[in-house]
Amino acid sequence: MPKMKTRKAAAKRFKVTASGKVKYKKQGLRHILTKKTTKRKRNLRHGAILSAPETKRVQRMLPHQF
Repeated sequence: MPKMKTRKAAAKRFKVTASGKVKYKKQGLRHILTKKTTKRKRNLRHGAILSAPETKRVQRMLPHQF
């Protein structure tokens, strides 16, 4: 059986918390910021937790994190 490899693209985008939840940075804060409201940009700064079905997908991409 070959070694399980980590998807490096996923490893750069997601972090696993101590309780096993998956954190990610929200998208949409890189460019075209002038048309976005200050409130919207402020809310995009904070990280978020993935939903349960998405967490399952990420678990397969990061086999050594869980």
